[in-house]
Amino acid sequence: MAKIHVETTINGDPTEFLCEAQQSLSEVLREELHLFGTKEGCTTGDCGACTVVMDGRIVCSCLVLAAEAQRKSIHTIEGVADGETLHPLQEAFLENAALQCGICTPGFIVAAKNLLERNPNPSEQEIRYWLAGNLCRCTGYDKIIRAVQQAAAAIG
Repeated sequence: MAKIHVETTINGDPTEFLCEAQQSLSEVLREELHLFGTKEGCTTGDCGACTVVMDGRIVCSCLVLAAEAQRKSIHTIEGVADGETLHPLQEAFLENAALQCGICTPGFIVAAKNLLERNPNPSEQEIRYWLAGNLCRCTGYDKIIRAVQQAAAAIG
C-alpha cells in the first residue's frame, strides 16, 4: 500500500512525514515523529489524553487521521513550554499537585491553554465546560481547575 506524504506545521515547525491511510495522528506523532508527550489512553476519543490543537481547535488526535494534518497547524504538549521555561499552566499544575500518573496531564494542559488563549479570564464553570472532554482517574478535578485559575491569574 502506498504511503501518503503529509506536509504540516507542528509546534511552529514545518514538518513532513509519510503515513498509511488508516494511521491516526496520535500514532504518527508518537511513533513516527517521536513526540511522546501526546498520550493515547482510549483510542475512542473518550478520555482526552491525546488532545492536540489543530488549526486553533482542540481535537482528539486518536480520532483524526494523520493524512488530515495536510497543510494544518498542529500544537502538542511539546510546544507549550518556551525552551526550558515552563508555561504558567505547567507551573500551576506542579504547584497545585494537579497531576499524578501523568497520562491525562498533556491533554488537560493543551486544552486549558487553548481556553486561556480564547478567554484569559474564564469562570470556574467555563473551565469545567472546556475541559469536559478530558478525564482524570487519579487527582479529581478540583486541583486541575485551581491550576487553570492560577494560570489565568498569572497570564492575565
